[in-house]
Amino acid sequence: MRHDTQQSGVSAQTRRFSGSIQGMAKEPIRPPWSWNEQDFVAACTRCDACIGACPNGIIVRSVDGFPEVDFIRGECTFCADCVTACKPGALVRAHAGSTPWLVKASITRSCLARNKTSCTACAGSCSRGAVRFASRGGASIPEIDKRACNGCGACIGFCPESAIGMTAPAKPRSRTIAIPLKP
Repeated sequence: MRHDTQQSGVSAQTRRFSGSIQGMAKEPIRPPWSWNEQDFVAACTRCDACIGACPNGIIVRSVDGFPEVDFIRGECTFCADCVTACKPGALVRAHAGSTPWLVKASITRSCLARNKTSCTACAGSCSRGAVRFASRGGASIPEIDKRACNGCGACIGFCPESAIGMTAPAKPRSRTIAIPLKP
């Protein structure tokens, strides 16, 4: 969902992009099944194979030249095409049930509904039902069910105020725990 309207001299697309990153994940969100930032950067050759393999076009080259996910472009379906294309091993799917990443959606204070303005733009965006509305003082306030959220990012592009972004866990995935060691 893209808007070209202007508010305070800043395009809606810019507001959404800024809101999905600022105050959220401190490091860029790398493609699914990537290592922690240090290990990912050490393994990635910046070949762009994962960018070309992404059917949704959400993996882009970041300012630092490494691939990152831009949820404004759409959601991740966890197809693993980027993993298959990654020959250097910066993206590794340990097994069919492995978690693609540990980021989860998060709603910030700039949310219209949290500021007493009627908005349910994100309501139907999540196929897993992780975005839920709870009544508080007569207002319906969106909340993210962290257990249901898989971090696909489908909800981000629907928010007109860039109030949804991704948060990373305090302890990211590392190479030593992501792939079980063979006996």
